[in-house]
Amino acid sequence: MRLREPMPELQGATEWLNGEVSKSDLLGNKPTLIHFWSVSCGLCKEAMPNVNEFREEYKDDLNVVAVHMPRSEKDLDLDKIKEVAAEHDITQPIFVDNKHALTDAFENQYVPAYYVFDEEGNLRHFQAGGGGMKMLRKRVNRVLGVKDK
Repeated sequence: MRLREPMPELQGATEWLNGEVSKSDLLGNKPTLIHFWSVSCGLCKEAMPNVNEFREEYKDDLNVVAVHMPRSEKDLDLDKIKEVAAEHDITQPIFVDNKHALTDAFENQYVPAYYVFDEEGNLRHFQAGGGGMKMLRKRVNRVLGVKDK
């Protein structure tokens, strides 16, 4: 995806965990962070406490949606996805993308990967990799129009 491109429709989920959301649910009221992760991704698990802290800190100002992107056959096990989500306190809606429908719509190749959309649903920031939470915070604050926390 390129900057300023509109958010793809959130369609094609194998299953939703922690509630289902649509693109129209996310637009208009506040920006959205969509993060891709996988049960077989060590960096994703290391980054999850930071994502959870971020989710809690911005809960009134930011929508957060997780996308589980399988990287291998073993990652398709729904029970394992639920188990890892519970272990790592992923309470936001999780789009289970076993058919890579959303992964392909985002043209995403990475986990973890973070996409920040403004309240109109246009991509304002993308980053991949385990580190970089300071940069993510900066970009989210810019989209929110606030000084860095």
